[in-house]
Amino acid sequence: MSEHLAGFFTPWILCALILALHLVLPARNVAGYVTDPETGEPLRYRLNGLLVLAVTVGLWAALSAGGVIPWDLLWRWRWEGLAGACTLGLAFTLLIVLRAPPTGKPLLAELYLGRLDNPQGLGGRVDAKMFLYLFGAVLLELNLLSFAAHHHLSFATPSPGVTLHTALFTWFVLDYLVFERVHLYTYDLFAERVGFKLGWGCLVFYPYFYAVGLWSTADLSGAPPTWLLVVAALVFFVGWSFARGANLQKFTFKVAPDRVFLGLFRPETVSDGDRALLCSGFWAISRHVNYLGEILMATGLVLALGHPLEPWPWLYPLYYLALLLPRERADDRRCAAKYGPLWDAYRARVPRRIVPGLY
Repeated sequence: MSEHLAGFFTPWILCALILALHLVLPARNVAGYVTDPETGEPLRYRLNGLLVLAVTVGLWAALSAGGVIPWDLLWRWRWEGLAGACTLGLAFTLLIVLRAPPTGKPLLAELYLGRLDNPQGLGGRVDAKMFLYLFGAVLLELNLLSFAAHHHLSFATPSPGVTLHTALFTWFVLDYLVFERVHLYTYDLFAERVGFKLGWGCLVFYPYFYAVGLWSTADLSGAPPTWLLVVAALVFFVGWSFARGANLQKFTFKVAPDRVFLGLFRPETVSDGDRALLCSGFWAISRHVNYLGEILMATGLVLALGHPLEPWPWLYPLYYLALLLPRERADDRRCAAKYGPLWDAYRARVPRRIVPGLY
């Protein structure tokens, strides 16, 4: 029973550890895109995700190498950890929502979507949204490493597909934290509130569901053909180029509108004289080419495992389809209401929603 309890509270302990590291480790203090409604000034954020990840993974590796914990501890406690994270996510949702003033919407809608736009605490040292994403990224990486360790400990000849999948996903996590500042300019930060969707999503769904590929195949043997690994890596990095390139180009345009992105893409826009919308470079391909990139990366990760006929890993790219297609529609309606005729001109300039030539 004590082992089950330890597994249950592991996400709670890790959350406290990651919060402590976030508070005490050196951080960049930067201005974001979202403004404080009271002052009109951009909100400021402490960003040190890459350092927090490095220290946390270093502690895990040191404890495992020293025999204090097994390398695959999070695999052994994966179900208990999932239950503990679910409870933590529910507790966080109730705390962050019910303590805030009602918005006038039905309570269930407020619990799901939240009441607060950009809650910060401890004098602005912790931003709820950015910490949630930081926790999700770090716990996801620990899960991936632990699940991969279980596979390597279980088979005399481990699958290179597991190694590639873990390496590509580690790239995914590192990429997010290296470009942490860029995400201050993304949809989640300026358009969503903090409730069950964002809180439970980052505390539970992000670190556990994203690992569904290894969760469902770490006990399987067999090496995928080399050509499949090459295709998987190619699909992943094409997707990464679209997602990272598009987000970084938009970030560059917002902070330096006249800068030539990567020395290649001059900022071309449609404008009504007061506002301008970017429509060159990656943003000439489709209106949400970054979404296409996310879907391709997820597909590459599944192919890397080397078990394309296993159904469970495909839940990951299917999740992106279920998330991003409605989000694109919602964003289109929001932008149409915000920009009016300018958005019509932009849609005429860039007619495809996500996939060039198709959709």
